[in-house]
Amino acid sequence: MLIPVVLGFAAAFLFAASAALQRSAVLEVADADVEHRASRHRVPVLWLIRRLIRKRVWLAGWATNLLGFLSQAIALHFGSIALVQPLLVTQLLFALPMASAVIRQWPALRDWLAALAIVGGVVVFLAVEGAAPLGGSPDRGRLLIAVVVAAATVVTLVQVAQGRGPLLHSAFIASAAGVCYAMSAALMKLTTDDLLNRGVLATALDWPGYLLALSTLTGLLLGQQAYGSGSLSAAIAVMSIVNPAVSYALGLLAFHATLSTSPGPLAATAGAAVLLTAGIFGLAHSPTVQRETTRTATHGVYPHTDSLPGKVATPAHPPETCSQE
Repeated sequence: MLIPVVLGFAAAFLFAASAALQRSAVLEVADADVEHRASRHRVPVLWLIRRLIRKRVWLAGWATNLLGFLSQAIALHFGSIALVQPLLVTQLLFALPMASAVIRQWPALRDWLAALAIVGGVVVFLAVEGAAPLGGSPDRGRLLIAVVVAAATVVTLVQVAQGRGPLLHSAFIASAAGVCYAMSAALMKLTTDDLLNRGVLATALDWPGYLLALSTLTGLLLGQQAYGSGSLSAAIAVMSIVNPAVSYALGLLAFHATLSTSPGPLAATAGAAVLLTAGIFGLAHSPTVQRETTRTATHGVYPHTDSLPGKVATPAHPPETCSQE
């Protein structure tokens, strides 16, 4: 029990650190984009990526992310999905002080309570037996339909995000990234089954592996767009909610998982919904998140406008970007 728990928390910390490092690089590159070319692009990170790969901070973020995946893989080897996956949600608790460091202000008590509510809601949903359908055999036909629906959903979310305020823009993009991560998890299950049961050649000739690569890359790019256009902690919170929610739907529709109707799982689902709602409301109205969002919208890759939305007040003296190449 100790090994997967320690490695699960380590993976959560590494994922949060990776997001913070990559976000720092995105903001640094965006600061140099005085003509706002990136912010006028449909997916700004695509324009920035050529410059980001020259940044040591961004590369360090990718290396940290790989270490996180390695820690997660080892944790899953020694422990169950039901044990490890809830631990990964704690990356929000690690990301909160990292995000606050940008505006040089320690998170307020209400921010910690909101983050704890979100983490608690996801953990209850994933950890209570029967609340989340974690098993089931895949139906490839249904999964292909789910892939098409997910792709359409991601495109729609990206389109809807355009023209929104910085916090909503980041939330919609983060939602799209969460959908991609959920699809990646489902496709990873099929790809792993192919490797173990059919071999490398059969896996290379099958479609799940290619869709896995596409969904993972899309999710990573959208995730960086979310980090660089709004609040880091809010973006991670949205992804932490959307990912298991879409996975829940996939389990029911594409993996023949059975929805439990017993009182315990239903109560856990209802309790998780209450905690998630309270946490989302708390973070959305957090002054710290609002200031962080303003800092990112002013210097990041939020679609450029002449003035920011009135609900997000610009600090009188926003801190200088202190990361160096």
